[in-house]
Amino acid sequence: MQKRIMIVGAGPVGMVCALALGRQGFDVTVVEREAGPVMDQRAASLHPTTLAMLGDLGIGETIIDKGLIAPKYQFHDRVSGEIVAEFDLSTMADEFRYPYVLQYEQYKFTDDVSTRYADEIGIAVLFSTEATQIVQHADGVTVTLEHDGAQEVREYDYLIGADGGRSIVRKSQDIAFEGFTYDERFVKIATFFDFGAQRPDYAFRNYFSDPNEWCNLFKVRGADGKGLWRAIFPTRVGESEEEALSHAGIQGRLQKFFPKAGDYDIAYSNMYAVNQRVAATFRKGRVLLAGDSAHVNNPIGGMGMNGGIHDAVNLSEKLGQVLRGEADAAVLDLYSRQRRKAAVDFVQAQTIQNKRLLEERDPEIRARHLRDLRDAAADPERARAFMRRASLADSLKAAASVT
Repeated sequence: MQKRIMIVGAGPVGMVCALALGRQGFDVTVVEREAGPVMDQRAASLHPTTLAMLGDLGIGETIIDKGLIAPKYQFHDRVSGEIVAEFDLSTMADEFRYPYVLQYEQYKFTDDVSTRYADEIGIAVLFSTEATQIVQHADGVTVTLEHDGAQEVREYDYLIGADGGRSIVRKSQDIAFEGFTYDERFVKIATFFDFGAQRPDYAFRNYFSDPNEWCNLFKVRGADGKGLWRAIFPTRVGESEEEALSHAGIQGRLQKFFPKAGDYDIAYSNMYAVNQRVAATFRKGRVLLAGDSAHVNNPIGGMGMNGGIHDAVNLSEKLGQVLRGEADAAVLDLYSRQRRKAAVDFVQAQTIQNKRLLEERDPEIRARHLRDLRDAAADPERARAFMRRASLADSLKAAASVT
């Protein structure tokens, strides 16, 4: 009998899982509680290592034409206005098939896979459908689905949870989500104002260090393709969501960051809590976790979605081996060990370090951090090492060494 797999969550990680398993000929069903691909304004950076995986799946070239190619990224001192360091991935063309980051919003990427490739290889994507109960037994998983108030019970060989930080799948298996939540929240503001026209020396990806209010600034194409700049700031102590997202709050932050005549034209803004957490295991029997259901982190460095896609590719390869009878199910524990190491030792460690670097208040420590960045960028070998780690190449190598 054909092996059946359910994936809960139709975000980028769930859809890459579905695509990778569907291309192997398995019967894959994806359920998503939302009515369709959500136009959320979350991750937008695809690193060289991730682009290579997507290229292997046959979708790399399709999305590259739709995004912004960003070979360079910069670290700035917001206090002095100085560009402290610039790293250029084009110098890594001998190591990376795609020597750049692709700025491509995750909602567009998800829509690409769910609408184009799902039909092409026969993946069933059920929107407005929620998995409300998950019970596994010796030879399968029983899933209760709810759609428009009606319930349906289905049986699958394996179930993959790619349903985000509040994962129903993870909670159904009583898997601990270890870590912490930051005291401050993050404010994301997208504006039509073209920072690049005013500052042509800016890259498409910028990190601004400031002991009082750090900032990340990135460019994406936006819904109409004409371009948006996204700015991310931390909230102040005691600042409410109403204050931060008010007209005065949004304009005040942007005007302080880059003073200009007149108000900024805002496309959207939101506020969200930020966590650093990793599931105690990514596998419990026939239930597996990938992406945000397995690990969440702050967005500085753009590692969350990329790490999740790396989960999806690793898991799909190993689950395919199990379903074809080429490997024992114990190889799924290897998936958990490998990807958990990548999450803890690299994604968590690097994103925590990135935040500390940008927000450091001690003048001596801050000066040392900026000096180290400047020196690393100026030394070709150190720069390459920095870019390997930031692109998650080191994490893939370390994960592959786990047996």
